[in-house]
Formats: sequence, structure tokens, C-alpha cells
Amino acid sequence: MNKKIVAIAILLSLGQIAKAQEKNKDNTKEKNIEAVVITKTKKAVEQKADRTIFDFSEQPSLNSGSSMEGIKKLPGMVVTDIAGMMYQGKPLQVYMDGRPLNISTNDLTAFLEGMPASSIERIEVITQPGAEFPATSGGAILNIITSKNAKSYLTATYSGGYRFSNYDQFRNKLNNSIVLNSKNKWFGWQFSAGQTYGESFSSNQMDDLSRGFNDKYARSYFAKAATTFDIGMDRLLLNYDFFTSNNDSYNHSDGIALLKNPGNGNLKELADYTNDGKSKNKSYRNEVTATYQKRFEDKNQKLDIKFNYSNFKNNFDQNTLDVFHFRNQLNTISLPSDLGNTSTQNAYSMKIDYSQPISLLDEGKISVGGMYDRLKFDTDFMGINNLFYQRQTASLYSELNAKYKKFSFIAGLRAEDYDINGQSLNFSNGNWDNLIPFKKFELFPNASVQYDIAPSLYFNINYNRKITLPSTGQLNPNNTTFQNPNVNITGNPNVQPTIYNNFEAKLSAFDYAFVGYSLSQVNDQVMMYVERDGYNMTQTNVNIKSLTQHSFNVGLPIPMMIFSKPMSEIMKFNFNPDKIDFIYLYAGYQFQDIKEVVDKKGMWFFNVTGQFILPKEIKFSPTFSYGTKGNYYFFQATQPIMNRVDLTLSKKFDHDRLTVSLFANDIFNSSRMDFKTVNTPTPIYLNNRWDSRTFGISINYKIPTKNKLAKVEQNILSKDAKEDNGGILNQK
Repeated sequence: MNKKIVAIAILLSLGQIAKAQEKNKDNTKEKNIEAVVITKTKKAVEQKADRTIFDFSEQPSLNSGSSMEGIKKLPGMVVTDIAGMMYQGKPLQVYMDGRPLNISTNDLTAFLEGMPASSIERIEVITQPGAEFPATSGGAILNIITSKNAKSYLTATYSGGYRFSNYDQFRNKLNNSIVLNSKNKWFGWQFSAGQTYGESFSSNQMDDLSRGFNDKYARSYFAKAATTFDIGMDRLLLNYDFFTSNNDSYNHSDGIALLKNPGNGNLKELADYTNDGKSKNKSYRNEVTATYQKRFEDKNQKLDIKFNYSNFKNNFDQNTLDVFHFRNQLNTISLPSDLGNTSTQNAYSMKIDYSQPISLLDEGKISVGGMYDRLKFDTDFMGINNLFYQRQTASLYSELNAKYKKFSFIAGLRAEDYDINGQSLNFSNGNWDNLIPFKKFELFPNASVQYDIAPSLYFNINYNRKITLPSTGQLNPNNTTFQNPNVNITGNPNVQPTIYNNFEAKLSAFDYAFVGYSLSQVNDQVMMYVERDGYNMTQTNVNIKSLTQHSFNVGLPIPMMIFSKPMSEIMKFNFNPDKIDFIYLYAGYQFQDIKEVVDKKGMWFFNVTGQFILPKEIKFSPTFSYGTKGNYYFFQATQPIMNRVDLTLSKKFDHDRLTVSLFANDIFNSSRMDFKTVNTPTPIYLNNRWDSRTFGISINYKIPTKNKLAKVEQNILSKDAKEDNGGILNQK
């Protein structure tokens, strides 16, 4: 009986959380009524029909470090060097303010590590992307929203942070950023800029062949500018984004190599080697977007036209000195080497979206649109152009939304025509080889049915077919990381696109609690492939012909008041969810069925996040993340992928304008990546560690303004965002 009472109390508490928060929109709003200020705080986590929304702006446990550090703490998120980012078992395509970043996995990691999490407003993980999203969204979309709200007076927010680690030596990490925005009766504008500096180390081992140590010094700078012009009922939005990074790495490695001994007739012999060197990686990213929003008398009728251009350049240089000590002849040789490679990517796109309500059942809406995009990618090795890759995609879509009583329906179809081709230079014979072309016309249907069981309680089933095109990093034949004499790491210009058929069923309650199951049938999944031939090891990318992925996920918040307050008081529903103690529990199970893998093991992932209000209104936010051993494509974890405890203490001062946070990440120093291959005759062991245990402080200060009656306007950084059931977010 006690268990039933606890369960009922949880549901009642969750229901009140939903009721208290549904009265307001996501953004904080303030109203002055006879000197009384009413403030509404944002939801920490929201479960919607097609997405999960995580608020970063008011969560010190998420926004105190880099963007990558914050993303890693999200319940259901798994980040590895092997497969990038996955959410609840689904590979993610990363967007920023509604636009795909179009950068490779390694560059994406550097980009997110170089952007402070304090510059993020919220993150939307779109688990059921509809027809209006490009079919290349694959399994799911991670949309990073950096835009703030423009107000009719100048506002400014400063964010800064400092953290350190102390392993073999003391290392510093710091970040600073500022956001300015304003609006008058003609136009609104926003400008944000920031920098990060980080000292870090990592160590790795590949079987008994190689052990390495990397000491990295990373510097990055970013700037984002946006303006919006009111033209009658219409709007013109202009955006410019800039990012640059300059990273130095000092490397040392040692191991065993088999090579020719010039002192013994050039016969191949075993040699112990040491490798010391330095690498420098510079990157630049520029993006320009123009959006025209045509609005009508009916606010649900909309026409958006968007043009986008982005450019990304990367330069990688490596200087090394290899010293080989031959075991048989006891002689030593030293071989200095230098290498350098560059890559340049240019992407262009034009997109048109139109939607209007229609008379269908109780309520209906139709959306149509199209997009054309083109991408060119070139690489250069030691001054020689060795890859030319281009792709263009033309697409049209139509999606229909309808409601009938407690049912909501979505049916959509997207048609995309692909033309992918290119050439790569064969250094062995000096000839150009044509890449495997991909010239196809594909149809991508999607359908969803939702039943509203009760207010804030609904059941949803969904199907969509998607595709993922290989990233430029997966195609790049040049290495972009420091290499050892017996380890060769390259991309594969001939990997093909991946096709997904995704099915999902989910029960959601009160915007916080959910339980869901998803199944994905995947063809030609691109995956890292490692093999060993004697004393040489290669790492590249290949297509897995087919696999089936199962994923089960559940999330449940537990307000702690159910253990301390009588049911009669809980029933009064007179609490603010931002001022109560609670624990958020998440558990996920992932199983990949791959024909080539005999020893199949699933993986469990757990996340426990707490919020506890201490005396003096100090907020204590602990987070525990853990993942069991199991299979990850062609690899099996020999140690938990996730195993860390993070602690954050935060307090607000000066009428909530100043937030100060103290934090400790991975306090038990237990984060590491340990894998072995399961598709090779003999397992190959890969180990990697880094300075994940850090301590620090972060500050967020909202510079005060005088006009408290100013009207809050729309986000002016352009983005695509959907409401429940596929609706487009209102932009008045």
C-alpha cells in the first residue's frame, strides 16, 4: 500500500509541476504590476512529442564548462571517439540555431570544446524529425540554440569561468563571453563573442605496439552577429557566425616497430622506438545566413525563404623525430619527418518552407517546401591535391497534420535526389581514381500518431526513413591526428551513405517523465575499423552492410517532498518546482545486432541528477553517470564507457542577476575509454584517458537595465523549431 501511495504522490507532484509551468512560455518573463515583479523560471527538462529540450541558461551544472562537457552530462547522451555522439541509441546530426554545422567528427569535437556552455540557451534533441527536416538528419538531431531574446532596450550578459586539473602537472582552462542585444521600432540586433583557453593531456595505448602521451594547448575564439528588420508584417533576418581555433600538441610515444635496418643489409628487424614531436591544428569557420519571413493575417500561415553559405578550413602540421634502437644489431637511427595537410569545405543551400491551416477533421495544417544544397570538399597533402569530393541534393516535401478528438496525426513524404561524385589521388601509381558515385532518387516517408490519454499524458508511435551522408572527416584520406611510426589513421573516400528505418513508441507524462522503445533497421552504417598486421596497425572507416539496433529508455523525476510532507499538503499544489528538492532518474538499454559480430552484448546507461536547496538558497546539483560493459558496433567496452560523479554548488546574488557556481567534475577520476575489437581474429585493445577530473568556478552576470516594462520580442537568431505535433514555432 505504501508503494502505491508513493507512486500516486509522484504523479500528483509531477502534475502540479506541469500545471505550474504550462501557464508560461519557455522564456523567462517579467511583469511589473504596482512594483510587484512576477518571474517565471524555465523548465530544466521538457519532453515533447518529437523532442527533448534541455535548458542550459539556468542550469549551472550544465553551463559551467565547455559545450562538450555540458552535452556529456545530458541523460541519455553517449559521446565516444569511436562513433561520435548518440542519444538514446540514435546517432546525432549536430545543428546550431536550426542549421547543420557540416563539419567532421574531429573538428566538431574541437568546435564544441572551444565554445563555452554559457553561450548556449538550450539544446533540443529532436528524436522524431519530420519531413520538413532534411532526410540526412539520420537517427536524430541535436539542435544547439545560442540565440537570446531581444528586448526594447540594451541588455548585456557576461559569462566567465575558470577550472583546473592537476595530474602530472597543473593545467588551466578558462573561458569568457558576452552577449549584447537590443531592439527598436525599426530593427533588432544581437552580438555575442567569446574565447576559450585550455591546457589538457591525454594518454593512449594500442595493443602492445604503441603508448602515447599528448599535452595540448587549445585556443579558440567565436563571434555571432544577427539583425532583424521589420518590413510591415514581414521580417528579414541576417546572421553571421565566425569561429577559429589554434591548437598546439606536444607528443611523446614509444613502442615496437618492424623496419629495415640499414646496418644489416636493409633486412627488416624489430626495433624499439621513441617518437617526439609537435603538431599544430588551425581551423576557421564562417557562415552567412539570410532569411525572409513572409507573414499573413492568419498567424498560422507562413512562408520562409532562407539562403545559407558556410566555409570551413582546416590546417594540420606535424613535426617529429623518431629514434629506432634495433634489438639484434644494437645500432640506432634517427629519422626526422615533417608533414602537413589542409582541407577546404564550401557549402551552399537555399530552403523554402510554406505552411497554412486547412479544414481537416477537428483541426489541420499542411506544410510544403523544398531545398537545394551543394557541398564541395578538397584536401591537400604536402602541397599535392589528393581528394576532390562534391555532392548536391535537391529535395521537395509535403507534410500533413491533423487532430481528431484526442488523436493527433502526422503524415509526410520527402523526396531527395542525390548526385555525389569525386576523385582521389592514388599515390602508389600517381593516377586519379574515381570515387564510388552515389546518384539516386530516394523517398523518405514519415508518420506519427499520438493519443492524449489525459492532460500532459500522451502516447506516441512514430516511423521515419532517413539517410546520413558520410562526413568529410570520414572521407578525408589524410590523417588529422598525431600518428606513430606503426599506426596509420586515415579516412576512406569510398564509404557510402547510411539508410535508417526508425520506429519508436513513447509514453510521456507531465513534460518530465517518459518511457520509450525504439527500433532502427540500418544499412551501410559507417564505422571505425581497426586491424593489425604484425607490427603495423591501421584505422579507417568502412560500411557495415546491415544491423538492427534496439533501444529502451525511461526517465522519472522524484520530488523529495513525498518523503517529508503529508499528502494533504502535497495536494495543495502551492510549490515552485525551481525551489524544491528532486532527483531525476534515467536508464537506457542499447543492443546492436550485427551479423559479423558473434559475441553480442547490450549496454545499460544510467544517469542520476539531483537538485537540493541548501540553507541561504544555495543550490546543490550532483550528477552520476554510469554505463555497463557491452558492444558498440565492432568494439566491446572492457571498462564502463561512462563512470563519473560531478558536483555543482551555485547561488544567486544581486536580485538574481549574478550567479556564482563552484564545481568538481569526475571527482573519482574514473572516466576512460577502454575497448577491444570483436570482429578481428585476435582482439585489438584500445585505451584512452584524459584529464577529466577538474575543479573550477563560473560566473554569469546579467548587467542591470532600468526599463523593466520593456516588451520581450522573438529570438532574432534564425532557427527552425517545431512545437508539438509538427507545428512551426510562432514568430509573430
